[in-house]
Amino acid sequence: MQLPAVEVTTSTDPKKKASVKKKVKQAPGPSAPGTPAPSSSASANSSGEGQSKPGLNLDVPTQTGSRLGLTPLETPASVEVIPGVTIQERRQTSVSQAVTQNAAGFTSSASPGNGDTGLATRGFNGHGSVMQLYDGTRLYVGAGTVTFPFDAWSAERIEVLRGPASVLYGEGAIGGVVNVVPKKPTDYFTNEALVAVGTDATRRFGVGSGGPISDQLAYRIDASGVQSEGWMDNEHGDFSSIALSGAVSYKPVKELKLTVSHDQAYRSPNSYWGTPLINGVIPDSIRFKSYNIQDHDTNFIDSWTQVKTEWDPTQWFSLTNTAYRLTTDRHWHNVETYDFQETGPNAGKVKRTSYTEVAHDQEQYGNRLDATLRANFGGGVKNELVVGFDVNRIAFVSTSNSGATPVPESYVDAYNPTPGFFIHNPPGMGPRTGTVTRQYSVFAEDRLELSKQLALVAGIRLDKPTLNRWDLLTGGYVRREFSHTPWRVGAVFTPVKDLAFYGQYSTGVDPIGGAVITLSAANANFELATGQQYEVGVKQAFWNGLGEWTLAAYDIEKQNLLSPDPNNSLIVRQIGAQSSRGIEASVALQVTETLRYEGNVAVLEAQYDQFATTTGSGVNARLVDFSGNRPTNVPQQVINNWLSWAFMPQWEGHLGVQWVGTMYNDDANTVKRPPFTVVNLGVDYDVTNNSEIALWVFNAFDEVYAVGGNATEWQLAPPRSAELSYRIKY
Repeated sequence: MQLPAVEVTTSTDPKKKASVKKKVKQAPGPSAPGTPAPSSSASANSSGEGQSKPGLNLDVPTQTGSRLGLTPLETPASVEVIPGVTIQERRQTSVSQAVTQNAAGFTSSASPGNGDTGLATRGFNGHGSVMQLYDGTRLYVGAGTVTFPFDAWSAERIEVLRGPASVLYGEGAIGGVVNVVPKKPTDYFTNEALVAVGTDATRRFGVGSGGPISDQLAYRIDASGVQSEGWMDNEHGDFSSIALSGAVSYKPVKELKLTVSHDQAYRSPNSYWGTPLINGVIPDSIRFKSYNIQDHDTNFIDSWTQVKTEWDPTQWFSLTNTAYRLTTDRHWHNVETYDFQETGPNAGKVKRTSYTEVAHDQEQYGNRLDATLRANFGGGVKNELVVGFDVNRIAFVSTSNSGATPVPESYVDAYNPTPGFFIHNPPGMGPRTGTVTRQYSVFAEDRLELSKQLALVAGIRLDKPTLNRWDLLTGGYVRREFSHTPWRVGAVFTPVKDLAFYGQYSTGVDPIGGAVITLSAANANFELATGQQYEVGVKQAFWNGLGEWTLAAYDIEKQNLLSPDPNNSLIVRQIGAQSSRGIEASVALQVTETLRYEGNVAVLEAQYDQFATTTGSGVNARLVDFSGNRPTNVPQQVINNWLSWAFMPQWEGHLGVQWVGTMYNDDANTVKRPPFTVVNLGVDYDVTNNSEIALWVFNAFDEVYAVGGNATEWQLAPPRSAELSYRIKY
């Protein structure tokens, strides 16, 4: 349930009154889509906590689907807002949980190797196709990994955009975008805290505070952390993290605001890399076994600093500049691949390979500036135009033990594994590759409102990343310049207030190999993969905002995938292609004053239209065609349901049911993961008007399911767990 902020009045602000109202019987209805949208700098209200509320938030300006700060009703695309109040109410502690359990069509493909942040949507999987943003700034993917942000405590809201977004953010977003919008400094005092204990000796906390320092200064600080023994039989399931964030805003005059913020995150996730398949399944007898080494290690340290300047001198002009710096240090020291041996001298044992030690040292800094112009031509015709540029420099050094000779391997008992220790073979740990990527882009987006019923939205971006890559062992050097110009055009038709029909055509690009900044020397010779999408849909708010629903249909095609030449399997060409088409629907409904339902469904058909690989070498080389197969980690049905019922005064119950369809672990579609249903149950009790005790049971029916894997092992999701928490906000 939503905990209110108590606004503390001062003698200089007699209009503000304290409020501890808990239930909102009637949410405010969306503004008419014909009204001018505020600029992106005004996408949050003066409180700094945004305008988002439980529901689809079709009337809330966003910064993810458009640089013009349009609301979802005004945007010809699938844009969804996940409010922070909803995330906290459902006790979703990570960004991945919040997105996959609330947003339509998103599923997790998280693993320790991708920072536990991998996502799939609209038939496309991984960081190379589903981009991560923090406060509107993209995080460049290094070796398929993004480790920040991960904690949902400091999020005011999370915005998602489904479908190509390269016109807004560059390469790597054909599937979609996830943007974590942090809490901002407030012009009133607000404080909150949470403590929780759970099964597996789990302890977590969250604290936050915001308010004015003076008439010109305001602040926001947040801290959260978790520590747990995990659900594995031994210490391999231990995990801990702490996330710190702070921001100060300075407003010397009404039209100008400067905000300086910093985030620091430390995370040691569990070192569980998977469970081996035995005859195609995972027996209960090994469900909680870990096959990692005793001296395992996984650690991520992320640091983010941002300086944002917002200037709104007139109603027709505004300027926003954002400068930022991100540093990331990551380290892995594990054995990661497990294969059960059915026959041979080691029958009944698990073969362990991929004795991997890797370190990433990444630094990204850049600047984004955009200017917005608004004009009223009379006769109901209005126009909004944003133009700007984006520059980045990303340095990345990969240190590893790759190339070990001979390749280390070991065998352990499947039912009583002895961890053992890391096997060090030459050449040992050392720097392998270093890259410096410089990127610049110019972009423009325009919204032409021809009448209160019809608006046209178009955008274009010229993006030019340049990769400099050094092989630190051989001294080899590769320089590659890329250039792409994605664009989109769409229309929104609003025949009556709060009912919008839309259509859009958009293009996008994805990097070959998952990330531009860590392209291999071989893949640097190829062009970026290109894509296009057609989408139509309808959105509506009704019952004065108590009900909202959306419906979208899309068709995406992605070309220029690497695939062997059918006439010569030794030659790799950019002739591969994959496609996805589907339907997505979402609804949020305040059924009665005490009963609320929110849910969504996504149904899609994804396949490789043309794609193959080569097995063997030389005269034994053989072409294996995967055309017609479904890409890995892509389900074709996803359903989320949430029901909240205030069944007694001071009591509210929650039911969440997620159903995810089958997925494949391999491109050959020979290893299928079965569908699964996860049920989460919770009950809240209001101790006072601004505090509550909550008891939650996650995965209540102890469903055994996987979130990732390969042909020989699955990465299982956590079993049933419970948590008791106390939260206060004042």
